[in-house]
Amino acid sequence: MSLVSIHNLNFTYPGRYDPVFAHADAQLDTRWKLGLTGRNGRGKTTLLHLLDGSLDAGGAIAGAPGGGYFPGAVPDFGLPLGEAAATLCDAPDWQIARELGKLGLPPEKLAQPFGSLSPGEQTRALLAVLFLQPGAWPLIDEPTNHLDDAGRALLGRYLKSQKTGFLLISHDRALLDACCDHMLAIERTGLRLRQGNFSSWWQEVQDRDAREAAENERLGREIDRLQAAGQRATRWADKIEASKFSTRNSGLRVDRGYVGHKSAKMMQRAKAVEARRDKAIAEKQALFRDRERVDPLRLDPLPAPRGVLLRAADLSLYRGAQAVCGPLRFTLQAGDRLALTGPNGCGKTTLLRLVAGEDIAHTGTLERPGSLVLSVVAQHSAPHGSVEAYAAEAGVDLTRLLTLLRKFGLERVQFEAPVESWSEGQRKKLALARSLCQRAHIYLWDEPLNYIDLYARMQIEAMLRESGATLLFVEHDRAFRQAVATGEVDLARV
Repeated sequence: MSLVSIHNLNFTYPGRYDPVFAHADAQLDTRWKLGLTGRNGRGKTTLLHLLDGSLDAGGAIAGAPGGGYFPGAVPDFGLPLGEAAATLCDAPDWQIARELGKLGLPPEKLAQPFGSLSPGEQTRALLAVLFLQPGAWPLIDEPTNHLDDAGRALLGRYLKSQKTGFLLISHDRALLDACCDHMLAIERTGLRLRQGNFSSWWQEVQDRDAREAAENERLGREIDRLQAAGQRATRWADKIEASKFSTRNSGLRVDRGYVGHKSAKMMQRAKAVEARRDKAIAEKQALFRDRERVDPLRLDPLPAPRGVLLRAADLSLYRGAQAVCGPLRFTLQAGDRLALTGPNGCGKTTLLRLVAGEDIAHTGTLERPGSLVLSVVAQHSAPHGSVEAYAAEAGVDLTRLLTLLRKFGLERVQFEAPVESWSEGQRKKLALARSLCQRAHIYLWDEPLNYIDLYARMQIEAMLRESGATLLFVEHDRAFRQAVATGEVDLARV
């Protein structure tokens, strides 16, 4: 067991004036299976690098064991898997083979060059090596981006079975529920720790927001009441004070001492009411400091032609002479949101590329009216330069693009930085915002949620359900598919 103390953590990247952390505090136990969540750009990966010592915390972190960061750096992708693993951990070959087997990598994979493994296999191999490092505290940074449904489920079981603790960054709700017993959230005002998995943390966040909303309404009524009472008291005090200078009052001389005393008491009452009002205003302003602003998104697709927009009949896709998938039969009609499912390597991305008009070897037919306008979000992209240049190159309205990015939770100061310096999640939001700016008949999205934070996922879910847009997409987040998809095409079952 090791207790990790974070006290008064302040960190700003060189050349930037907006701090990532300011006076952050937390007490962590390395035995916990700890999930780390927060909006994109909030500093999750930065915190892991501060904990493993690759970034200087300025003495604000004590007790962190160090080491154990995922994804680890493989020195030579040409090395066989077994040798590559041995360079990253001090463990005998049999132990490496056993740990790899727990994550679905059979012994014959040990002789295969690391670079020839699929991205999902590389992910699982690096995770297995991570837990073979003695004394290390595994710090795991978004391991699910290259894993299919089966891989994610296997990862959840593997992490849950660990006898040691870890710190896991993930936006996959099912994974966080499956393996975490504590949650650490990077909120707007700092770090907030809670016991339980994602669902219990999320329920607590919703309960807190509901309590604060009710308190906000109560304080609003109280402020209005005190404002009115204070104004009445002030008017009465002024009226009484003015009566001192009246020479007669119903034929009697005014007792100015008495009137002055009465006026002073009324003014004192007005000041007391004002103080109570100011206190209520301060309490109201203190609410929602950690509440995430989640504005609704809007997608305005082109009116789709009636009938079938896509029709696949006996469609098989090929990589060289090897069939990737097929024969496929499906239709996509206006308003459908079809999810392409199946394990890694079954041809989901290849099918999207064919629909987008790329020259993909295939047999059978894919019927698509030539007049259809498509908007594509690719699985991988590397935007660079200014956000203004990106908007101009994409041919989208800059103001609308920036508005969408603000709704996705990006701060205005971020727009001044080169796009390549943004976090992975922020760059993915840029690609999604660009697609939302484009009016299209069909939206083709390939794993759009990689690196995307939980709040943005829920924003996108709500938008797609309400927009009536036609969508053909690949996404391994089961909760998202269940919320959005009107149907599925399972490429593994054909």
